[in-house]
Amino acid sequence: MVRRALPIAMLFLCPLLLPSKPIAAQGVAVPGDPCKPVSQRTQQIGCWILADDPVGQLAKAQVFWHLDTYPTRSAAEADKGPQGVVVESFGKVWLMTIADEQWRSAHGDRVSEIGPLPIVAGEEYSAQLMEAIFTPGMTAAAHVHSGPEAWYAVGGETCLETSDGRMQIGRPGEPAVIVPMGIAMHLTAIGTEQRRSIVLILHQSSKPAITMVHDWTPKGLCRNNRISR
Repeated sequence: MVRRALPIAMLFLCPLLLPSKPIAAQGVAVPGDPCKPVSQRTQQIGCWILADDPVGQLAKAQVFWHLDTYPTRSAAEADKGPQGVVVESFGKVWLMTIADEQWRSAHGDRVSEIGPLPIVAGEEYSAQLMEAIFTPGMTAAAHVHSGPEAWYAVGGETCLETSDGRMQIGRPGEPAVIVPMGIAMHLTAIGTEQRRSIVLILHQSSKPAITMVHDWTPKGLCRNNRISR
């Protein structure tokens, strides 16, 4: 199943009842950022860096993120190619592969393929993968990436406001949210359940995965509105 970028949806006025709690940007440890390597994990809530591995030079202007699960880590490692990363998250072993849309793993159980992810052809890229668990009302500070960001929603709801004036919602079983390189974003966990996601930042290896943004102020679309199902 191809999970493509979520289209712009209708907005309806409905204030969120839960207060916003900043958690800074998901996926990159910057000063004051609670995002840490998974080896330093001391609690469930937060964002935890599972891997930040090079996937090499990508020749085409768009790629796909393939997600497959395996019964053991050794089985996943045996199938991993040069553009694959093996991580453990939400009780499963995952092989995450950046490749063409038609790529398939040799033995994994296909969960999803997310894309297309727009990139700069010929550049060297790295795949930073995170496990993000937010309670409703928690937010991520405004930031940009040196490559596309996408997430696979495991549970809960995530609202994203971007500097081009859009608001998108990510939910399990619905099209994945994809944000291109260079667009500022502000993320809020909404609804009544924990937001649980596996997050990919496919960033240029020569540049930081994240840059905090100080020249854009979100309009509060996620706080003041909701999108109908």
